[in-house]
Amino acid sequence: MTFQLVYYSQQDPKWKEDILGFGDSRDTIGYVGCALTSVAMLISGHGFIETPKTLNQKLKNVNGFVSAGIRWDTVNQIYPQINVKSNISCGNTDAPLGLIDASIAAGQPVIVMVDSTPAPGLLTHWVVLYAKEGSDYLMLDPWPYQTDVNKKTYLMPRYSQGNPLQRSIMHVIVYESFNASGGISLPGTDQTTGTDQTPPTTGTVTTSTTLARVKADLTWGLNIRSSIDTSSPSNIVVSVPAGTILTLLGADDYSKIGGVNQWVRVNDGKGHEGFCAAWYLEQVQVAAPVVVTEPVTTSTTDTSGVTTTPPKPVAMTVVVKARVGRLGAKVYKTASVKSEIISTEKMRAKLTVVEDESKARAKLGKAGKWLNVKTKDGKKGYVSAELVAEP
Repeated sequence: MTFQLVYYSQQDPKWKEDILGFGDSRDTIGYVGCALTSVAMLISGHGFIETPKTLNQKLKNVNGFVSAGIRWDTVNQIYPQINVKSNISCGNTDAPLGLIDASIAAGQPVIVMVDSTPAPGLLTHWVVLYAKEGSDYLMLDPWPYQTDVNKKTYLMPRYSQGNPLQRSIMHVIVYESFNASGGISLPGTDQTTGTDQTPPTTGTVTTSTTLARVKADLTWGLNIRSSIDTSSPSNIVVSVPAGTILTLLGADDYSKIGGVNQWVRVNDGKGHEGFCAAWYLEQVQVAAPVVVTEPVTTSTTDTSGVTTTPPKPVAMTVVVKARVGRLGAKVYKTASVKSEIISTEKMRAKLTVVEDESKARAKLGKAGKWLNVKTKDGKKGYVSAELVAEP
């Protein structure tokens, strides 16, 4: 769906006197609830309607606060469709404007922290950025300022404090909603930011628009997860092999197939349901029912005397994290940075794990740990476990 502008004021009498999170009597939503109110506006804009009052209670139910400070990642416990993609402090550096612009273009508004006063020191305040105009952003400001979403409110006139745009933003929170279609409604018009929207269709839709196939080159299989979070294997529901036909459960999911950084909700036809990366799927252009057969698990002999052998298990594969940038991830001859470098792998490069799978998973993402891997060229060596992750 297209992101819709929803405005809430932290000063609304309906919730301004409510205690924020687990704070003391002075920590009311009206006084320090700008972050909570910004999250409520963002969630509601994605179609999951929450007011600051209702969201405050739901976050408390999942231990979503440290005193009166919101724990950003716990929103995912309430809405598995929404996940923290980036959490960047930039108080002493330039704000990542390119990241903010890319997120907005993808239909994902961004929550940022600014200095709310020109007085000495920093008085933090959180707002929602939803569009870029020239060298400024349009915002939804939870502190009563401009409450009409049909009128434009700019960031710089109120919160730049004489600084350029890249130094007026001091913290960036990017939430990714899997059901965003790549557009954000602009105030007072029928236009949207981001990519062109797919026009509505009429008539009968065949079952082909509800199916997708795991790409054939995904030899390591595709993980279906209970939430949109690749930082840990703990949320993996099942891993399905290349060629598996999946049923799409979201109304807009078919249009996301193949899209980078897009997620879809699927069912594998065997009782497993969850989220998977849309860029590892391809569209299925068949309207006839698809029969998914159970894999052969044991060697058997049919009536003609021909023996069938179960398929070989798929080796565990990891990919190099994007954080390595242009430097890549180095593969060493032994588990030491002092040993010979046998290969340098680019971001998203695939590596086959050649050690015990359960032990390898326990090391993923951890500093000081090494994985024994094989490169695409067949070279075997060791890579730092904190630089790779499961697809």
